[in-house]
Amino acid sequence: MSEPNAILIAAASGRGLANAARRSGYSPLVVDFFGDSDTRALAAATREIADPARGFESDEVLAYLRELAADAAPAGLVYGSGFEDRPEILDLLARHFFVFGNDAQTLARAKDPRALATLCQQLQIPHPEIAFAAPRDPDNWLVKRQGGGGGLHVRLAGEEEVSPEEYFQRRVSGAPVSVLLLGDGNAAQILGTSSQWTTPWPGMPFRFGGAVRPALDPAELAVLSNAARKIAEALGLVGLNSVDFLADAASYHLIEVNPRPGATLDIFADAEGALFAAHLAACRGHLPERPLVFTKAAATAIAYAPHELPSMPGFVWPDWCKDRQRSGTSLRAGDPVCTILAEAETAAAARALVAERLALFEAQLLREAQKECAA
Repeated sequence: MSEPNAILIAAASGRGLANAARRSGYSPLVVDFFGDSDTRALAAATREIADPARGFESDEVLAYLRELAADAAPAGLVYGSGFEDRPEILDLLARHFFVFGNDAQTLARAKDPRALATLCQQLQIPHPEIAFAAPRDPDNWLVKRQGGGGGLHVRLAGEEEVSPEEYFQRRVSGAPVSVLLLGDGNAAQILGTSSQWTTPWPGMPFRFGGAVRPALDPAELAVLSNAARKIAEALGLVGLNSVDFLADAASYHLIEVNPRPGATLDIFADAEGALFAAHLAACRGHLPERPLVFTKAAATAIAYAPHELPSMPGFVWPDWCKDRQRSGTSLRAGDPVCTILAEAETAAAARALVAERLALFEAQLLREAQKECAA
């Protein structure tokens, strides 16, 4: 029997997309890396990738998606993070399902550092200098992996040569700001802006820490939105996409394009729950006739394991914790434990509240872990 309004989702973490799908009246069928407890609660059915460190592999993800689709007659497939460095998998999936999102060629072009640098130059959008050989002044450069996302692939440059999958990008000043937009392949509609911050970890100095909407500093946001719209229209992006900048009052640089729904979905939960449906419609060439409404400011933060947890303790989760690791799961130091959410009347208040909740959760996690060790 088919599942009413079924939709397939494949992403490194599928919970945000599954939640957005539910809010738009869809029944999600999810393949992701974690299979956390609230993804399972949101989804009609789930499958978990066997080796997240290896990432998506074509045979495995296709087999899981076909299993989920067998009796559900899904409308198509929505993908999130996890495919940026392997667009060929999208080509394969598109032969079996209607894919709501950018095609493999568009994804590859958006994540190709040479192509993006050239396009920014043509559009007169400031973009940091890139190089593929070790620079003479490595202190002023970063090393990035082609197709990477989320900050985990970024490190400080040294004297070493980069691998074939890596490149150098000159360091520039500014605060991280992201512009979320909907594209229909020709035009782009700006949904809003957010500010991000990092939670550094050994070997991962730019690990994603959290984000707040709207961007805390409104200076130059119109300029950033215009640049994001120009790059999206030049690339022919469809559906939900984000464009990341480093910006201050004096200047800005476009850093990268994320050509798929990303980590800020939760803080862009609109009042009517229309965001996911708008993504599907935009992928078919239809932008919303009226703007989506966001009534409050919102913030999100990632809680990471401060040390190794041989067994994730069981406890009563606060309602504002999402992506909850299952009890008994073994976690390494630095692994994500959950996502923390907060809403408030202003961006500053939302960021303060999410920081307060993060501290409360970390203290609770420490207490419960100590109890398990003592038992």
